[in-house]
Amino acid sequence: MVRQTCPEDVEDRHMALPAIPQLSPGEIPWVCACYEAGEARWGEQLDAVGVRDEDGVLTLTAAGVRLRTVEHPAWERLSAGNIPALLPAGGAVPPAAVLADIPALYGGEPLVVDLRKAPGRGVRVPGDRLGEVLAGLLDGTLDFDDLVRGMDMYGRYEGDGGRPAFPTPTAAAPRAFPLLPVGEETLLVRTCFDDEDGWRALLAEFGGADGEGRVGVGLEWETDDMDDFPLYALSVDDRRFEGLCPGQVPAALPPLEPGTCEEVESTCLVLLADAGTFAEPGGPLVAVDPFDTPGLSTVVPRRVAAGMACNLGISNMDFSDFVATGDPADFWL
Repeated sequence: MVRQTCPEDVEDRHMALPAIPQLSPGEIPWVCACYEAGEARWGEQLDAVGVRDEDGVLTLTAAGVRLRTVEHPAWERLSAGNIPALLPAGGAVPPAAVLADIPALYGGEPLVVDLRKAPGRGVRVPGDRLGEVLAGLLDGTLDFDDLVRGMDMYGRYEGDGGRPAFPTPTAAAPRAFPLLPVGEETLLVRTCFDDEDGWRALLAEFGGADGEGRVGVGLEWETDDMDDFPLYALSVDDRRFEGLCPGQVPAALPPLEPGTCEEVESTCLVLLADAGTFAEPGGPLVAVDPFDTPGLSTVVPRRVAAGMACNLGISNMDFSDFVATGDPADFWL
């Protein structure tokens, strides 16, 4: 994945992006994140839902939901976690937004983004059910946690891809978090601070970390076996991230820096070392999808982490390829 990033002032990144225009009561923003030569690319998404009026509003007739389409070239490759910070000040916060991102542009499901409970997490919703789901969120018959609990292995609400053996948790720490560091490496984030020796053992297992927290420095890949590939990651050992949950990861990722920086590869995987990691020697990590279905998570053995990071980084595999379904014992062999 490619995003524009700058190394400094990460805490002020959201302020560099234009805000979403003021919404009318009851409206839900449908944000375009795909552009070509500054022009918004919606593909066939709009035709599948309805026709925009002159104010850019689509009314989903059967559900009575009003979607306001919003565009700005600075939002190119905008991720779900960036949207909550771009809401206009002073207005009522809708329960969700819809993001027209690259997967949706090329035939995938629209991404519905949580704006209230764990702002920034997302769930893929089939286009023919978009009105039903948004209406449920608006009238309170659906909670965003219901969408998360209903995800299949691909992050689709009530999809047919199989139920995850390790469902994404819906519980979240009741506080906001600072932005995570910028970097193209996988992020290995410590979220539990009860076991200092366990954290040091974890880093040592992956070859240790240098003075800047980079894991795997100096290690080389000497075989064709992906399981032997070293984990190259940036470790984050910062108590401000204590209790960070998968659904809160998207909003903690730095947004785009519009227009001024060269494009660089950005992290395609976040690994959390949580209480389960330190509950026993060799405990697993929690892998979090940052972008395709932001906040989708699964539990992975430590031995899987390096190969997962490598395969995602070169787009050889998808996050869903590592989501265990059925009997989790098969995954741990």
